[in-house]
Amino acid sequence: MNKFISAYGTGSSWAYAAKECVEGLLDKHGTLPPLRDGYQWLGFIYATGAYAADMASILTYLRQKTNIDYWSGTIGSGIIVDDWEYHDNPALGVMVGQFPENSFKVLPTFDDITEPMADDVLQWLSDNTPGFGISHGDPSNPDIVTLIEELSLSMGGALGGSFLVGGLTASSGNNYQIANQITGNGVSGVAFDSRITVVSGLSQGCVPLNQTHMVTEAVDNVIMALDGKPALDVLKEDVGELLSRDLTRLAGFILAAIPVAGSDTGDFMVRNLTAIDIDRGWIAIGESIETGDKVTFVRRDPASARADMDRMLDDIKARMPSEPKGGLYFSCVGRGPYMFGTAGEEARIIGAALSSDSGPLPIVGFFGNGEISNSRLYGYTGVLVLFF
Repeated sequence: MNKFISAYGTGSSWAYAAKECVEGLLDKHGTLPPLRDGYQWLGFIYATGAYAADMASILTYLRQKTNIDYWSGTIGSGIIVDDWEYHDNPALGVMVGQFPENSFKVLPTFDDITEPMADDVLQWLSDNTPGFGISHGDPSNPDIVTLIEELSLSMGGALGGSFLVGGLTASSGNNYQIANQITGNGVSGVAFDSRITVVSGLSQGCVPLNQTHMVTEAVDNVIMALDGKPALDVLKEDVGELLSRDLTRLAGFILAAIPVAGSDTGDFMVRNLTAIDIDRGWIAIGESIETGDKVTFVRRDPASARADMDRMLDDIKARMPSEPKGGLYFSCVGRGPYMFGTAGEEARIIGAALSSDSGPLPIVGFFGNGEISNSRLYGYTGVLVLFF
């Protein structure tokens, strides 16, 4: 049975937090559980921005104390460890797991589609053709969406693309990632071969207000007409008379959702309403849009988020082949206490759904500037992946 262990540390000093993590990972004899024959350890590290400048020291310390060589991770506005969250304070979360030897490859930063990947990475991808990977991206890179797509295609080979999940760094300082060393600027992560069984789910936390509309006139990110009518008139019809009286109340509550082409689960990519031109009846959203695209207006509130989280967890549990060993969770900076109302509630819901007689499921993750599921970049979502 594979062994996964999670731990966390807090405090003003990175050294104290890292020491707490090590103490949580090691047993009373100061060692990790024995490795199964033919297995090796892989670790994940997520930290809040207070430790951004210390990530190199944290990585060095964890490697020295655990003798684990392979690590991946990044920085979030908050982190998740098991059934709790840490926001607005220095916090460090770590999870280590046993995987079959050569069943994974830590991917160094991929930040230029015109440059080939390292030879050892290309060779491993060619030999294994991974269908799944964890990815961490830098939101300051203007080509991040393309880089995620290209990484998926490079990994998938004949499969036509690997299924990537993950998130974008959220840091007030450096957007560091960890890929066996400190890195950043592009996309890094871990690719897994077919021996690793995973189940993933996406919770969008929004409810459509009405039908999907056809974009009949648009330029860049500005929608002028929907269904042949001024876009603002359609928006007002969907939100109702009460909200239409004061359009400032729509901010953060009503959003635009772009259906994902080819999705058999009704997925959509949620984008903010960034501006409204009352005189012309135009709407600007946080995404480029073209005539012929489709848009749905959605409502974002705590009740919707909780209901969709329950739906995702029920769906995941129905697809689990056995009891999970550990998991990773990637959520949006706009979720957590801002969405669920209480600190730790999002993690508590997940923990309660997945706990067993043996205790809480080891889970780590972070709150980022965008979430990745099926190699697409989402917003305001939660993405869960479980290892078996």
